[in-house]
Amino acid sequence: MKFNRILLKLSGESLMGEQGYGIDSQRLNSYAAQIKRAVESGVQVAIVIGGGNIFRGLSGASKGFDRVKGDQMGMLATVINSLALSSALEAIGQPAGVLTAIGMFPIGEPYSKWKAIDMLNNGKVAIISGGTGNPYFTTDTGSALRAIETEADVMLKGTRVDGIYTADPEKDPTAEKFDSISYDEILKRNLKVMDLTATALCKENSMPIYVFNMDKEGNLQKMLDGENVGTYVHP
Repeated sequence: MKFNRILLKLSGESLMGEQGYGIDSQRLNSYAAQIKRAVESGVQVAIVIGGGNIFRGLSGASKGFDRVKGDQMGMLATVINSLALSSALEAIGQPAGVLTAIGMFPIGEPYSKWKAIDMLNNGKVAIISGGTGNPYFTTDTGSALRAIETEADVMLKGTRVDGIYTADPEKDPTAEKFDSISYDEILKRNLKVMDLTATALCKENSMPIYVFNMDKEGNLQKMLDGENVGTYVHP
């Protein structure tokens, strides 16, 4: 597998490292270094980050927040994470820009497909924040949408596990890992890789997904070099 343009989905929860909340600078700098290396190897990188290390709309709704306001708070959390990553990238000499799904100038430029692709073609990392700009959609769905819009070759889902298993490997020691799996198999087995909307969107638009452990330093480049460090989801 050779990819020229990728959409990398990063987990907000992973950004907090061992802290339990907020942004762990060591984890942030590790991500930045890995992303810079990917760009230097000739790959165009667009990024979507979750906001779960700061606020999750769904859990906020369960505590009495209005769901729409809760999701909007979650969108703002993704903007905070995106600004942190862009700052970490620029600190090590990798140009990056933040695009926002909702108007937030001068914090970030309003997102458009063409602006994102222009950034990528000019060697910048395009960090796309604010989810889809709408409530009731997860950042997984936002990632799927942005991967399709920016004409990425693949959507990479960087998680804290090294791929897709028959069950949750953190809870079931007998869970077996898939090297590759189809969208239909994921839906049939009801595997919780991404939410159904995101999986269906990728399936309908033939967007392949690669799930891998981004928290293990060097895994992003190994994956881009063709090593089997995760699970490939195909049409």
